[in-house]
Amino acid sequence: MTKRLVWAVCLSAVLGVVAPPPPAARAEPVGELLTRLQGLYQKAEEASEAYNATEVALKARQDEERRLTTELGRTRNALGAEKAMAGRLAREQYQGTLGLSPYLRMLLSGDPQQAVDQRRIAARQGARQAAVVTRLEQGAQRADALAAAARKALDAQQGLAAEQQRQQREVSGRLKEVERLLAALTPEELAGLGRREAAVTAGAQRELVDSGRLPARTGTPTAAGGSALRYATAQIGKPYLWGAEGPAAFDCSGLTSRAWQQAGRAIPRTSQEQWAQLPRVPLDRLRPGDLVVYFPKATHVALYIGDGKVIQAPRPGATVKVSPIAANPLLGAVRPDPDGVPLAEFTPPPLPEGATAGDDTGYSSEEADGGRDDATSAR
Repeated sequence: MTKRLVWAVCLSAVLGVVAPPPPAARAEPVGELLTRLQGLYQKAEEASEAYNATEVALKARQDEERRLTTELGRTRNALGAEKAMAGRLAREQYQGTLGLSPYLRMLLSGDPQQAVDQRRIAARQGARQAAVVTRLEQGAQRADALAAAARKALDAQQGLAAEQQRQQREVSGRLKEVERLLAALTPEELAGLGRREAAVTAGAQRELVDSGRLPARTGTPTAAGGSALRYATAQIGKPYLWGAEGPAAFDCSGLTSRAWQQAGRAIPRTSQEQWAQLPRVPLDRLRPGDLVVYFPKATHVALYIGDGKVIQAPRPGATVKVSPIAANPLLGAVRPDPDGVPLAEFTPPPLPEGATAGDDTGYSSEEADGGRDDATSAR
């Protein structure tokens, strides 16, 4: 029995799940059980990545709303200063600096040169007043636009927060489905699932290696890739937790995004955006530090370490570990630092004891329909 299955059964027992029915009442083949469990896990992971994407969007909206509010405050302060200036100019024009307005002093002057000078002063004051009025109008328009944008950003922020709560409930519900299914299995069925998982993973890995689609030899990473690899290695053994970005726990894309952030390069938070935005690389050109993306919807991701292996946060109940690259249906690979130059030499960080122990797969509901889709990896 795998560690994850034991964990889930124990958790379900603590939560007070009803005792499983007799084995004869279900009589479901192990293969069908595995497929059903795969579908439940994949739905949970899809919901988890959707939650992560909403969290990213929510943070962006919060930052935008704070920026707009700050800018609105500055604009209103400037608008207040311009209003004060306009009031002062109006008083000066009405009273005149010496009791008479520049225009009246120009008309009463008996000196032609003084009259010309007074005219110039009047023109400058007129231009100054016109500029103040223009700035007042523009400032008022900008303040109105910023206030409207801030309200819109706040409305969007509140909508995203509500959507995130809905997604949180969905993920929790999906995981409870998994717990209920596992709690209903007999020890024999659990052991059969573990053996079936291991056999499927081993077969997929042999097929991939024999196909020649992996690099003939493991190359060296770039300096940034080496840093990301060292960070990911140091997280081995930490628990999977959906929505987590460390340091105590990780989900799949939380691990990869944080590893590359620690290496000095910001990449998208979710596996879908990592697949969509980062440059793609053929499997036979993989180098340590590249990201391997799984499932047709790009809902799982791992970090390549070489020799046909990856470091990943597999799924709930599992821990960060080293797995065969073909443990999940391959979609392709992406490179966070396409312009980086591989190091002349690199010593991989030592793997801790038990780095390969535990479950490897993050299940996919599509697997039963289309099989492992690593043919797209060369795109």
